Amino acid sequence: MKKIILASGSPRRKMLLEWAGIDFDVMVSETDESFDASQSPSSIALTIAANKNTAVAERLGVHFKEHVLIAADTIVVLGDQVIGKPSSRDHAIEILSALSGQTHEVITAVDIRSIHHKEFFYDTTKVSFHLLSEQDIIHYVDHYKPYDKAGAYAIQEWIGVIGIKSIHGDFYNVMGLPVSRVVSSLKKSFL
Repeated sequence: MKKIILASGSPRRKMLLEWAGIDFDVMVSETDESFDASQSPSSIALTIAANKNTAVAERLGVHFKEHVLIAADTIVVLGDQVIGKPSSRDHAIEILSALSGQTHEVITAVDIRSIHHKEFFYDTTKVSFHLLSEQDIIHYVDHYKPYDKAGAYAIQEWIGVIGIKSIHGDFYNVMGLPVSRVVSSLKKSFL
């Protein structure tokens, strides 16, 4: 049986696969997460996820044939603006201020591949925030330091508990992995 590798350093993706009872290892290779703004948001996320898996496959070399690789990338879209990870405290505050009182989309793209097969897909979830006070935003950024999170927040943290008005779609997609689709794809095509 092939070994599964999660090509991501995200503790949330790791936790979700563990919750799903998947036996896997983690291997991360640094990849460029910059993107061409003329691409559609889903194409941006799919490209970054594919680049993560390609980097890990190259690291594995001939041993890639013994593995199934899973990579994902999550982006936040507000209107026509793609929002990635914040670059600083001020940027995180700016992002959350823009999301306050608005509905945005969270797109997570997944790339699953073995030596013989490749599948890729994405899920979109709509998330609406209540109006957030400046105090709440600053408290969240200073206490939770969401610098590794697209959109500068994690739905399962304090800001999600007090700030989310509604969610339409897969909750786990917002956490970083549409895990039920991943498990279904693994069972159907890879295991």
